[in-house]
Amino acid sequence: MSFLHCFLILALASPILSDPCPQVCICDNIRTFVTCANKNLTEIPDTIPQYTQKLILQKNEFKVIPTGAFIPTPYLTHLSLQNCSIEAIQEGAFRNLARLRYLNLGSNRISIIQQESFDGLSSLEQLILEKNRIEEIKTGAFSQLGLLSFLNLEDNFLVYLPDMVFQGLLQLKWMRLSRNMISIVSLEAFAALSNLKRLSLDQNELQYLPGEALSRLSAVTRLELGWNPMTFILEEAIQMPSLQQLLLNNMALQDVSYKAFEKSKQLSFIDMSNNQIRSIQPLSGLEQLKRLNLTGNQIICDCFLRQFKEWADRLRLKVDLFCFGPNHFLGDHLDSLRARDLKCGNFPEDVYRIPVVTEKPDVDNVCPKGCECKTDDKHAICENKSLQKIPKGFHAGTTLIDLRRNSFHSIPKGAFSDMKKVASLHLQNCEINDIQPGAFMGMTNLVYLYLSHNKISSLSPEVFQGATNIGYLFLDNNKFSSIPKETFRLLPNLFSLHMQHNSINSVSSNNMAGAQKLHWLYLTGNKINYIAPTAFRNMKDLEKLHLDDNMLSEIPSQALKGMPKLTELKLSKNPIKKIGNGAFLPVSQSMQHLYLNDMRLQQISNGAFLGLGKNIKSLYLENNNLQNLPNMKNFNGLEVINLSKNPFTCDCQLLHLHRWVNSLNLRVGATCAAPKNQKGHDVRSAKFSSCPGWEDNKNKKKRYIPATSPSKKNKQRN
Repeated sequence: MSFLHCFLILALASPILSDPCPQVCICDNIRTFVTCANKNLTEIPDTIPQYTQKLILQKNEFKVIPTGAFIPTPYLTHLSLQNCSIEAIQEGAFRNLARLRYLNLGSNRISIIQQESFDGLSSLEQLILEKNRIEEIKTGAFSQLGLLSFLNLEDNFLVYLPDMVFQGLLQLKWMRLSRNMISIVSLEAFAALSNLKRLSLDQNELQYLPGEALSRLSAVTRLELGWNPMTFILEEAIQMPSLQQLLLNNMALQDVSYKAFEKSKQLSFIDMSNNQIRSIQPLSGLEQLKRLNLTGNQIICDCFLRQFKEWADRLRLKVDLFCFGPNHFLGDHLDSLRARDLKCGNFPEDVYRIPVVTEKPDVDNVCPKGCECKTDDKHAICENKSLQKIPKGFHAGTTLIDLRRNSFHSIPKGAFSDMKKVASLHLQNCEINDIQPGAFMGMTNLVYLYLSHNKISSLSPEVFQGATNIGYLFLDNNKFSSIPKETFRLLPNLFSLHMQHNSINSVSSNNMAGAQKLHWLYLTGNKINYIAPTAFRNMKDLEKLHLDDNMLSEIPSQALKGMPKLTELKLSKNPIKKIGNGAFLPVSQSMQHLYLNDMRLQQISNGAFLGLGKNIKSLYLENNNLQNLPNMKNFNGLEVINLSKNPFTCDCQLLHLHRWVNSLNLRVGATCAAPKNQKGHDVRSAKFSSCPGWEDNKNKKKRYIPATSPSKKNKQRN
């Protein structure tokens, strides 16, 4: 080797070897692998060698990852920051790490993923965020992670998945959302995940299958939904054309429609083990199914199962099922039986009697008398047991308590003081008229509180003392005549408030104080006739506002100010006869769904929809008294519009609506009520031949020509 070659090699290597290894860290010989784990560091070391590729910083005490923390190490490909007590990631913290492929932020204390948290990570392939306290992911947080293939959000505090929350993850293959508290999934939550193959949603609080949201996942082959408190699966519930493996184990399933999976024809494996299914029919449309796990259910192998057995034999389907009865088949595997052996008839009395097995008492399986406790599910069911006092003695690990349809009348202080892990508490239909301060003291993990259909007329703020994580509060169908002032000041995490079907007559300036993080507010079916201009002040996160079926006589335009994220507004069934100019201007940039139906509405001013249009997806105006509409040309993104049951006058003043309706590929429902020769005709097909600017060519195709000078008209015709 020549002297020149040796010199070049040394020159290239010298920058790597010249950077010293930090004293608290351990480096390999060429400084590309550096570990500073478990060193009680409070700041990211600024002396990490520049050419480091793999950096281990786990088990330190950073608390905050500051802006530009890794500017000195632009060649990093792997970064481990788990178990570092991190609470926040500042904007641009990783902005210089364009080569980073693996980032582990697991087992920290992060609660919010900000929009700029992962800026600059354009090459990232794996992101680990498990075992944090994440309860909110800001829109666009993942927008720069176009190469991410694996995202782990397991074991966090997520409750709600909003629309497009995963926007930007175009190459994501596997997402883990297990062990959160997810109960609501918006329709477009998964819309951007076109390449996702595997989705883990097990061990959440889904009570209903989010079928429409899941149908957006056209490439998913494995879906894990086990350990969710669902009780039934309806027809065509899962419509996922590529799905091959479906896990519905350890739920509370009692009934599964035979058409539930009809639109998921590639399914080869379904696990419905450890549920409460007592009978099952042949599953329609599953010609590719190879294995079905039904162990741990209470299915009787009698004549009612014969059709299912014949179907399974025809498909050569492996069915894991041990008979729960009759007695002569008890414990037998279904595969060992012939279809003709499955009979119903006059068997001895003990045929369906299941032997009682005496076991040693399980000290962990404690349960109040009269209740049914499921240790595996961590659920306690005490529904309709004629209880008059809140029972004691639930297992400390219980996460759901169902006490509905009892007669408590009052909830005393500390009634649930030893229920620290309960996330969902059901107290509907319990004749409750009084809740004492501190009633939910100690319920630090309570997220869902159901108090619907009781007799509650007032609440003290101190009622919620010690239960500050309540996110979903159901107070509908009670006896409130007003929204109690400052009731929500101890609920900083309140996400959704249900107060529909009470007797509330107004919303004043201080009613909603403390509810600044509220996203959904439901006030349907009250007697509201006045809303103060500052009633919803500082509610900058509000997305849904339902004011339908009240007594408002005008659009509460002033009250809509200060809600830049409002996407859905319901004003149906209010006696509003006229909508003035600029009525929706305060929310015009965010509004997507607007309900103005069943209002006896007579007039909409020309400037009423000022600012609206491009973002509106659905508009409901049916069952009103409208004879005309303002110009609708800006509403070019509509997916749903309903104009039915309005007495439209199909004269020249309505020509603009006729043109607009014909430009839409939507069912509109608008019909003419006048003049007589047009009555009953669709506005779409009505004749406007006598109006300026109308022409009907020889082929009967309508062509619209603007009303211009005769010379210009002739040029267009030629």
